[in-house]
Amino acid sequence: MSLVNIISAIGNNSSVYPLLIRDCGIENPIKIGLTYKQNLKDSKQMAKDAFRERAIDEYVCSAIWLGGIPVMDKICNWGIKKLGYDPNIDMNLFKESSKQGLAKNIEKFKNIATEEVKSLEKVLKNKKTYEKLQAGKFVLSTAIPVFLMGYCLPKSNFALTNKLRKKQELQKNEENILKTKQKNSQNISFKGSFVSSLANMSTVNKMAVTDGGLTVGRVATGRNRNERLELGFKMLGMMFLNFVVPAWIAKLFDGISNKLFNTNVNLDPKLLDNKDFLTSIKNNSLKLPKDDIIEFLDNNPNEKFSKLAEEFCGVKRLKNGYRDPRVFIDENKIKSFQKEIEKFAKQAKESGNVDKFAQKALKVKSGNILANITISSILLAICLPKLTFYLRKLITGSDAEPGLVRNA
Repeated sequence: MSLVNIISAIGNNSSVYPLLIRDCGIENPIKIGLTYKQNLKDSKQMAKDAFRERAIDEYVCSAIWLGGIPVMDKICNWGIKKLGYDPNIDMNLFKESSKQGLAKNIEKFKNIATEEVKSLEKVLKNKKTYEKLQAGKFVLSTAIPVFLMGYCLPKSNFALTNKLRKKQELQKNEENILKTKQKNSQNISFKGSFVSSLANMSTVNKMAVTDGGLTVGRVATGRNRNERLELGFKMLGMMFLNFVVPAWIAKLFDGISNKLFNTNVNLDPKLLDNKDFLTSIKNNSLKLPKDDIIEFLDNNPNEKFSKLAEEFCGVKRLKNGYRDPRVFIDENKIKSFQKEIEKFAKQAKESGNVDKFAQKALKVKSGNILANITISSILLAICLPKLTFYLRKLITGSDAEPGLVRNA
């Protein structure tokens, strides 16, 4: 993968890649380190326990969080196929319009996409059943990761801590017995229950949904009131900083760049680095839709704009080259994409050097993306934990993890 493709991937806030970079590459190691340092103020053993719990929690949770819905989707899609339905049919097609819909696509593609049309016809005759199957798929894809992350993982983590502490206490007692030659030993009681293992850890692309469920699960499994309060604050803060703030930062930086440099940087870096695209602008050969976008895509499958719509706007085609009738076309998204292309083309041609203008836009856009990742990562990995530690000290009077403090 080229550097431009990497920057493009991490700059797409609707994809999993920025979350992957921030979560596993930056946020987790920094938060684990800060947790150890903060709890070291209480004791070395407290820091060791907190470090272990946080490391397990962050990385196992990330493993579930970043892999689940793709896995669950495949399982559910297999089940839907076994029941005789095509899981690739977009339910947006249930809303019939003059341009697309189940009935409209059946009529339009009946002679050119026969297998896909048969799938559409079956869904059209059994809408309620298909709706229930897709609803079940959504529930399973979100509920199972939430259950694993929000309940099983913390319970297992807490149980491990209890088990290790019990072992340490027993070893300490045995040492005391040997030293003092006493016959009596102490009985130690612990809170929490043991969970043997976690299986089939999965995560989510629909991460905001699972994070909401995860927050509820984590708060519910907190070992005491102070831990529940801290977990609620931390999880809500993470949701805000993961799913809302990066989009705000991207919009702000791109808007500032437009004003400061008079350069449209709203296009994807891959497109700004696309030589064929830039050549079509220089030669005025880029053919764009004038009225009906869907008709343009169907009648001009080999045009540059049609290919770009496939790459950046979710348009899909069958092996025979025809548009996939099972896929809903988001006309508003394509119209917005077209406007950004038109704006870029106008500025690029007015600059007198399209290639130079594109390279400038690419550098600015790449800088914006990297700055966004950096800022959002700092907010997540440093600012949020620091604020959490401050509030913990203010409320509890202690630097130690609330859940690790006995009799809290």
